[in-house]
Amino acid sequence: FGFGQVAGNFINELSKKNKIKLGFKTKIIEFKEKGFQPVKNLYAKLGTKEPNLCYAGHLDVVPPGNIKDWTIKPFSPSVKKGYLIGRGANDMKGSIAAFVSAVSTFLSKNNKFNGSISLLITGDEEGDAINGTRKVVEYLKKKREKINFCLVGEPTNPNVLGEMIKIGRRGSLTGKLTILGLQGHVAYPHRANNPSTIIVKILKELKEIRFDKGTKNFQPTNLEVTKINVNNTADNVIPAEAEATFNIRFNNKHSSKSLKKRLNIIFKKISKKHKSKFKIEYRVSGEAFLTKPNKTTFMVQNVIKKITKIKPKLSTTGGTSDLRFIKAICPGLEFGLVGKTMHKVDEAVSLKDLKKLTKIYLNILQNYFK
Repeated sequence: FGFGQVAGNFINELSKKNKIKLGFKTKIIEFKEKGFQPVKNLYAKLGTKEPNLCYAGHLDVVPPGNIKDWTIKPFSPSVKKGYLIGRGANDMKGSIAAFVSAVSTFLSKNNKFNGSISLLITGDEEGDAINGTRKVVEYLKKKREKINFCLVGEPTNPNVLGEMIKIGRRGSLTGKLTILGLQGHVAYPHRANNPSTIIVKILKELKEIRFDKGTKNFQPTNLEVTKINVNNTADNVIPAEAEATFNIRFNNKHSSKSLKKRLNIIFKKISKKHKSKFKIEYRVSGEAFLTKPNKTTFMVQNVIKKITKIKPKLSTTGGTSDLRFIKAICPGLEFGLVGKTMHKVDEAVSLKDLKKLTKIYLNILQNYFK
């Protein structure tokens, strides 16, 4: 929603306003693909040594919805009663600002630290996810850029800062199914083949699938029907086509390939039985993945516990994030603000939480580069 375009100026503008030059070497990476909005991304790096700790985040936001429902102008943030209100406050501009602030403090006391810090700030996480992190990762691979660990600042906490670290995510597979029947008069059903009847039977079988019981780290795989459409303007006509869209959030017992194979068997079986044809279009948002907890994971967990007095749960719940692309080049985890109001009207973040998160990020930097 437009805000990805400012990613390239973010570090420089922030530094100017605070009269601080952090010293990052910045690279604006713009990607274009036919049919999708061009996106500017930023890869900024301080230092050349290993290990390279990367912070990743996105500046693009979802649309505000009905602006009249907001108590402020959503893109002119305001502070009220200890909360910063504005679209993107916790998803996830607040987290980016907290990390940059933490880096500034860290450098004032550790200007010769043994390693490097990088920022991967993108503008296509809330959109199509085509010209953002996915392509930046490909670019970094070609440049043989080494990242040792990645911290993603997504709002991981359901209610209270310190509750949850994300160490993996479920995969997401969307399918658009079209059943091709035979149009006819409702009074003469034997002369037609109603695709509505067929698609209902297919959807019933899909919903009855018990894919698994879940694993130690993941919830059970789940399928939800999100759309059913029969584009028919007459009540006395049996339609020619029926469509349905479904989404599967799957754990690491499955892959998008194995799920497609299983579903296609059902589509073929029922379509053949009812002498109809089907079309299926799949879209994979990401595969299920898990970052096996390591010493960095436990260090981050201990830092959060020390500052918030809460031991965060290592979780894989929720939707997808850009870590699904970054995992191809390095291990990582997600930790950010409280996501209670993300995507809602009057999205807000506690100023106390912003300060605590900045302190957490600072402590992570100090411990990582010990």
